[in-house]
Amino acid sequence: MPRILTTRRTRRTAAGLLAGALLIPVLAACSGDDSKDTTTAASAGSSESGVPKADLTVLAAASLTDVFKAAGAAYEKTHPGTKLTFSFAGSQELAAQVKQGAPADVLVTADTKTMDGLKGDTNDPKVIAKNRLVIATGKGNPRKIDNLKDLADTKIKVVLAAPEVPAGRYSRQILDARKIDVKPVSQEPSVRAVLSKIELGEADAGLVYKTDAATAEDKVVAVDIPDDQNAVASYPAASLKGSKHPAAADAFLTWLSGPQGQKYLQDAGFQKP
Repeated sequence: MPRILTTRRTRRTAAGLLAGALLIPVLAACSGDDSKDTTTAASAGSSESGVPKADLTVLAAASLTDVFKAAGAAYEKTHPGTKLTFSFAGSQELAAQVKQGAPADVLVTADTKTMDGLKGDTNDPKVIAKNRLVIATGKGNPRKIDNLKDLADTKIKVVLAAPEVPAGRYSRQILDARKIDVKPVSQEPSVRAVLSKIELGEADAGLVYKTDAATAEDKVVAVDIPDDQNAVASYPAASLKGSKHPAAADAFLTWLSGPQGQKYLQDAGFQKP
């Protein structure tokens, strides 16, 4: 009898060892699946393009309104999961919003001076485009305005951007350099407001960016200003230190500086950085 019990125990032990050996690969496979699930969960916050999903708020100079709307729509298509919300205004207004702590992720101004004044609130800026001024007049140029000197005629209603607006500073810069005394009938809070006055016939002429005039070719005429009498406007862009989505903000800025973003800017009339 003792021999029979020993044999049975031996058989049971062998069966147990065999079952354990068979179970090890199964557990290893389960362990592998768990690690895959963890990786998938970790990457759930990224879009197919590899850019983190985020809702980004972009504060941008008014002169970028049309091109950024088009570029933004293209960016969202190629970066599913990212939504861009733009807020357009004069650069000085955008700077005030940043200083007041307005929630935003990216800032693009129409001059380096405004951006430089926000060093404590922005990461390192990079110029993404440049622009130049033109004289915008009513359709058909009824006042026959040909050059900057014509704007000094008191019979001509001229509207300019306010001095604190980049376009206003550039305007005064080129007028003062040639000692041309222009008395504007109004000074507007943004270059788009200047353009609107001319479109509505409330002013005969004004100084706006070349790209702004191009958006209203059916309503205004753009009179070119020679390069040696003009000013170059630079557009620096930077992510904000208070952004809740720094990686997504930097990805958008990288795209703007890349071939796709640059194509949209240059097709709209902006010059290369």
